[in-house]
Amino acid sequence: MGLEYEKKYRADFESLALINASLAEPSFLLEMETTYYDTPDLVLSGQKITLRRRFENGKAVCTLKTPTNTAARGEFQVEKADIAEAIPILCKLSGFEELQTLTACGVIPVCGAKFTRTARKVSFGNSTLEVALDRGVLTGGEKELPLYEVEVELLSGDRADADLYGKLLAAKFSLSEEKHSKFRRALALAKGEI
Repeated sequence: MGLEYEKKYRADFESLALINASLAEPSFLLEMETTYYDTPDLVLSGQKITLRRRFENGKAVCTLKTPTNTAARGEFQVEKADIAEAIPILCKLSGFEELQTLTACGVIPVCGAKFTRTARKVSFGNSTLEVALDRGVLTGGEKELPLYEVEVELLSGDRADADLYGKLLAAKFSLSEEKHSKFRRALALAKGEI
């Protein structure tokens, strides 16, 4: 783990189907159910920190995402079902020891997402990318918001390749760039902002 660099694009059911049909690389399917956590006073989200537990085809993975001074984000994960057990490990993995202090009073589930991901590894330029097609719902405040999204994540190589591939995909399938993470949108739903 380390830095995560990805581009997100808003889509709809039809565009996801068209993109899926256009890609020749072998696909793999993931059923994902995500719970996002924060302190009761939302200190983590206020500092642009994401703490989540995600079940990926039934396997629990806890993840910490931290801001950086670049377009990439710090991303660290551990296979744990209990977020409280994961926090000390995530502190050590990330070197972000302040997380232990920030969460000393505990964390609570604040929002979530449930979606099916169809993903492929794609070679483009000098890079390896993961192209993920996500279809499902964001949840927050007992409300749901439909989720149709394309993610282009850089696995290895050059960020410029991920940017260009995303732009080409967006132009071909009339996608628009999504500036906010699933967490930010689900949190806005929970707060009644959308």
